[in-house]
Amino acid sequence: MADRNIPFMSASELAHAIRERDISPVEAVQSYLERIAAVGGKLNAYITVCAYAALDDARQLESELLAGKLRGPLHGVPVGIKDQIHTAGVRTTDASKIRADFVPEQDATVVARLKAAGAIIIGKTNMSEFALGDPISSWFGAARNPWDTRRNPGTSSTGSGAATAGFLCATSLGEDTGGSIRGPAANCGLVGIRPTWGRVSRAGVDGASWSVDTIGPISRTVADCALTLGAIAGHDPQDRYSRREPVPDYVGSLQDGIAGLRIGVVQELMGGHGLTLNEQSRDAVTAASDVLRSLGATVVPVSLPLAPATGPIVRTITSTERVSLNPEWLRERFADYHPNTRVAFAVGNLIPAQVYYKALKLRALIRRQVFQTFRDVDLLIQPTSTGPAGLLSDEPEVIGSKETAAAALREGSFRGLYSLSGCPALSIPCGFTDDGDGGLPLAMQIAGPQLGEPNVLRAAYAYEQATPWHNRRPPEL
Repeated sequence: MADRNIPFMSASELAHAIRERDISPVEAVQSYLERIAAVGGKLNAYITVCAYAALDDARQLESELLAGKLRGPLHGVPVGIKDQIHTAGVRTTDASKIRADFVPEQDATVVARLKAAGAIIIGKTNMSEFALGDPISSWFGAARNPWDTRRNPGTSSTGSGAATAGFLCATSLGEDTGGSIRGPAANCGLVGIRPTWGRVSRAGVDGASWSVDTIGPISRTVADCALTLGAIAGHDPQDRYSRREPVPDYVGSLQDGIAGLRIGVVQELMGGHGLTLNEQSRDAVTAASDVLRSLGATVVPVSLPLAPATGPIVRTITSTERVSLNPEWLRERFADYHPNTRVAFAVGNLIPAQVYYKALKLRALIRRQVFQTFRDVDLLIQPTSTGPAGLLSDEPEVIGSKETAAAALREGSFRGLYSLSGCPALSIPCGFTDDGDGGLPLAMQIAGPQLGEPNVLRAAYAYEQATPWHNRRPPEL
C-alpha cells in the first residue's frame, strides 16, 4: 500500500523529500496512481493515465538517485500534461474524436524539458475540444471541479485544473490562449501563470491561435508554479517565436518581498463599465490589495480604458486563427466535432477579413495602453474572473444562446489584457464564497510587464504566505 499522504504534499515538498531519500519516486507514483483509481472517476480529469510508463520511469529515476545522480529540481515528481501537448508514444487527442488515435513520435519541447528536470508524466489531462474553451465539449466527457462536481473546472485546461486541485498530480501544464490557464486556476483554487508570450516553447503543441497561445503551469502553490515554470522556460530553436533572454531563478527570488513595489488596481475590471462582477469577487480583490499594501507595496488605482473590450477582441483574433489551422477537417469531418465546437468553428470561418484586421489594430492600441501603464507601476491586479465557477450544463446547444455568448465575452475581458499584450499574468486564490455551497474559490490576477515573471511570482508568494487560502482542500477529496 502506497503512502496516502504523498499526493497531498506540494510539488516542492515532494521534490525535497525525494532528494533527501525520505520518499522514493516509485512510492510517489504508486501513491498518485492509487488516488487516481480511488477518486479519479469523480473528476474525469485524465484522458490517458500512463501507469506502466510512469512506474518504469520512476524505477529508472530511483536507480539514478541511488547512484547519486539527480536529473533536476523535479526528480521523481508526477506531472499531468494537457492533451494538446505531444508526448512520444502516448496518444495526444485534443479531446476530439478527430484526433482520438493520434500518437506523436516525439515529445513537445516542454515535455522533454520536464523529463530532463526529472519529472514523471503520469497522464494526459482532459480539456475542451481543440482548446476551444467550452467545458462540455470533450469527446471523453467533461472534467469536473473538485470543489463541486456540478461545476465548471475552468476552460480549456479543464483536466489540468481538476487533476491538480484533486491531488491527482503534483503539478501540471496547461495552455492559455484567452485564459485557459488562469480560468482553471481561478475556478479550482490554484495558482496558474500565463508566462510572457515566447518565454516557453510551443514546439510540439497543437495550437489554437499562433499569435496568442502560451504554455504554462497550473499548480497548488506559488513555489510549485515557479518550480514548474523554471523547468520549461527558455529559448528553443524549434520555436521561431521563443524568447532568447536567459531564464532567471524564479524560485530563488520568491522570498525577496514586495516592499517598494508599485501595484495598480485596474479600475475598469473592478465593477461597472458594462461588465458583471460578482460582489464577493470584488470585495476579495479589494481585501487582497490591502494585504499587499500591508506587506510594503504601494497600491494605487489605474485606468485601462480598453480593458472591457478585450474579450471580444481576443475572441475575434483567436477564432479566425483557430479555424485556419486544419480547414480540411471542417470540410471533411464536420460532423465529428462536438456540436458546440461545430458552431464555434463555423462562426469563426465566417469572420470577415476586415473584422480580423480591425481586431489586430485594436490589439496594438491595447498593448500600447498596457505598456504605458507599466511605466508607472510594477504590477497590475484585478479579479481573474467575473465570479466563482458556474454550473456545468450538458445541453449541447447552450453555446447558441445570445446571453451565454455575451457572458463568455464579458468573462474573457477579465483576462484579455494579457492575452493581447503578451504580458505574464498569474491567478491566485484570494478568498472563498460564503453562499452556503461549502465555499467556492475566488481569485485575483497579478500581471507584470513582459519578462516580469520574477516580480509577479514574488508578489503572489508574499500574498500567499500572508493569507490562509492555499491551505484549504476541496470537500470529500
